[in-house]
Amino acid sequence: MRYQAAMAQGEPDMLDNITTGTIVIEDLEIGMKRSLEKLVTDRDIELFAEVSSDRNPVHLDDDYARDTIFEGRIAHGMLTAGLISAVIGEQLPGHGTVYLGQTLKFMAPVRPGDMVRAEVEVMDIDYGKRRVTLATHCRVGDTVVLKGEAVVLAPSGKFD
Repeated sequence: MRYQAAMAQGEPDMLDNITTGTIVIEDLEIGMKRSLEKLVTDRDIELFAEVSSDRNPVHLDDDYARDTIFEGRIAHGMLTAGLISAVIGEQLPGHGTVYLGQTLKFMAPVRPGDMVRAEVEVMDIDYGKRRVTLATHCRVGDTVVLKGEAVVLAPSGKFD
């Protein structure tokens, strides 16, 4: 797998499919897609627990988590959702984008050591209001672990 080769070479644990920046609303098109891949590490989970103050032992304690329905530790769902935010804020539409709303449905757990692929696709564009509706989902391998929809205010080359 791509991430195993990257990790063996000491590369970062996040692999973007495109450079960061901005696609202004005037240049957006239905069907545009962007994604990133990130290896979820124990450190990511620990840092998310610290920043969010969510120290649920299902995320942090191996012994506790073994006795849950997950039979082991899992990453915070919002850590996974944060990868969608990274694609939106860095790639599509990118810098200057403002979240207006996001729905999320968690389909399966993400575990330490999983490579998560976060994907965003433009579904609808309201040029007059600068609103863009995006299909969002995350996968681990072929398994969809999160799906939803985001509505964002996209930057404009005319006003920003």
